[in-house]
Amino acid sequence: MKSLRGERLSAEYQKAVYEVISKKLKYKTDKIKGIVSVTKADVSPDLKNAKIYISVLAKNEQESRETFEEISKNAGFIRYELAHMMQMRTVPELHFFWDDTMEYGDKIDKLIKKLSEEEKGEKAD
Repeated sequence: MKSLRGERLSAEYQKAVYEVISKKLKYKTDKIKGIVSVTKADVSPDLKNAKIYISVLAKNEQESRETFEEISKNAGFIRYELAHMMQMRTVPELHFFWDDTMEYGDKIDKLIKKLSEEEKGEKAD
């Protein structure tokens, strides 16, 4: 069970990592494509490690994967920027994990839209 402080820190890291990716990393490299979302951050109780869950919605799966890889490669840069933003004594080591919730949601939306269009087509007949 996570402490209230741990939950609060995780939420802060989630926002801060998103901010670094969208405002600094995106301009450092041109390899960040599509919509990037930090869906969850889980900071360990000893504050030495953080699991960061990233979801990318891009034109295709290859572009999404390349964006995720670029974010993972720049973990050190992101950690450096977090140290300046959050003004903490220690910043955890960042470990990035793929989260496909945005892709899954997009797929469900497309299926619902398709079914709705098919239903409208049947009613017109």
